[in-house]
Amino acid sequence: MSFLFEELEDPMWQFLCSVKHPSRYAGGEWGADGLIPRKEEKVSICLAFPDVYEVGMSYLGFQLLYDLASGIPGTRVERAYCPWPDAEALLREWSMPLCSLESGSPLSSFGILGFTLQYELTSTNILTMLDLGGVPLRSSQRSDHDPIVAAGGPGALAPEPLAPFIDVFCAGDGELLLPDLIAAYNGHGGAGRDDFLHALASIEGFYVPSVQGKRPVKRRVLMDLDNGFYPAGMIVPSGGIIHDRAGVEVFRGCTRGCRFCQAGMVSRPVRERSPERVAAIAKELLEKSGYEELGLVSLASCDYTGIEKVIRALAPELAAKNIKLSLPSLRMDGFSVALADQMETLGRGGLTFAPEAGTQRLRDVINKGITELDIETVFEDVFSRGWERMKLYFMMGLPTETREDIEAIIELALMARAKGKRYGRKTKISVSVAGFVPKPHTPFQWEAQASIDELAEKGGSLKRMARQTGLSLNYHEPSQTFLEGVFARGDSRLAAVIEEAWRRGARFDGWSECFSMGIWMDAFEACGIDPLQYTIRERGADEPFPWEIIDTGVSRKFLLAERERALSGTLTPDCRDGKCGLCGWHEGGCPALEP
Repeated sequence: MSFLFEELEDPMWQFLCSVKHPSRYAGGEWGADGLIPRKEEKVSICLAFPDVYEVGMSYLGFQLLYDLASGIPGTRVERAYCPWPDAEALLREWSMPLCSLESGSPLSSFGILGFTLQYELTSTNILTMLDLGGVPLRSSQRSDHDPIVAAGGPGALAPEPLAPFIDVFCAGDGELLLPDLIAAYNGHGGAGRDDFLHALASIEGFYVPSVQGKRPVKRRVLMDLDNGFYPAGMIVPSGGIIHDRAGVEVFRGCTRGCRFCQAGMVSRPVRERSPERVAAIAKELLEKSGYEELGLVSLASCDYTGIEKVIRALAPELAAKNIKLSLPSLRMDGFSVALADQMETLGRGGLTFAPEAGTQRLRDVINKGITELDIETVFEDVFSRGWERMKLYFMMGLPTETREDIEAIIELALMARAKGKRYGRKTKISVSVAGFVPKPHTPFQWEAQASIDELAEKGGSLKRMARQTGLSLNYHEPSQTFLEGVFARGDSRLAAVIEEAWRRGARFDGWSECFSMGIWMDAFEACGIDPLQYTIRERGADEPFPWEIIDTGVSRKFLLAERERALSGTLTPDCRDGKCGLCGWHEGGCPALEP
């Protein structure tokens, strides 16, 4: 347990009594046992998530890394999350450092401080955690006595905006990179910071900005999930979190080829875990955690070839213990609906689908791979099987988008509602629309991004149409989408803007109640940087990109070819169906091509 209070005057006790959601900072959760006797300690690592506890504790990868590090001899592993502004203010007022949950140690006392980068708009939270933890903000300011600041996750594949703040980026799968990082630290325990970072730069998968210059770093990939590490237990949160369930990753990667989707491109190739292994992991996690819900996790769980075997293997035990089974992602086809129908524990509350675009033309541009007939059939299946609620996800601002494409979003939602009414359902259709961001390492990385005004006009128009037809609709704040686009394709010059905005008070920029576009525009002006240069301009085909310092395994040639196919409305089939798409992994390393 992180804090033992011998008397009510203890400062930490007073702190917990003074903040909202004290469970965010209390620690002491079931399964949080990363401590070892100090005499055995060789390296201490604090896993830092730059968002609130409820978000960080929902991230399955964080649980995996924690358990993995705990099993490495001589390694003490702890956790920290970004404090909400009320807690930050108290820490500063009372001159208390940001500490780990397990032992209450300041972040500055650890050998390695490892951040997970899930989203572009958490950059100022990283600075908050460094500053409160007593760690100099910039790598160039740190001495041999400061922690090595590492960062991994999707954000590490476009690292340059954060490069001055991070000592080393970990590009690829954490099961491979974290043990190597810890081993390298142990092997250079007596060396200075610079010597250690130079040594780390020679290991595949590690990008050290201060050392490596323009030399590309190849992403590390765990090819065998069955024999890869998986946690035997989970940390059970002390309060409610976003995804409050046990989770088993059934496969990694996606080859459906949606051209807007960074996750699908950078996580290739597809690697599946066997149904037997999935079932065994699930049973062990449920037994040790006590969770009453199990999630089968991947980018598209319905594409998992062993899904029905897993459900059959788990069904008797889940039913006996009244444990709910959930699939976080459903595709728009009859198989997904039939699968959901088999999982009676899902109930009839509602299902979520992502058509992404309103017209067939635009769905072909983004390579969504679903037809108007597919959509109509899914609507029919959903309501004929008893569901009454449906959520539909779309994007606006996609390349080649027209007014007709926007209006078709409402038309699809109305079609769904009409289908439900035909079956006598009290149908409730909710629509969620996000602004398109051209992401690095995707076929759309060359495209211009819609302006704030354009996104606001489209979102407002959709909102008006929804009100007129009685639909529930919300859309993402355009200024947040704009800022996400700036940092998604940004370079190291933006580090100065991040620091300036942070010093002016920017915090939790992904949260609408905290976000202030005014602060960011003032920061851009103070740093002499025009943010529009990162968004409104279409990039040249031969233009080099700052994120290409990371080689994800998918070639630029493939991405350019996919861009051309998008603009001509040509579909690219899923290569799991048999035909290789020549994405780059065919040159040695794609499991689908193994004899």
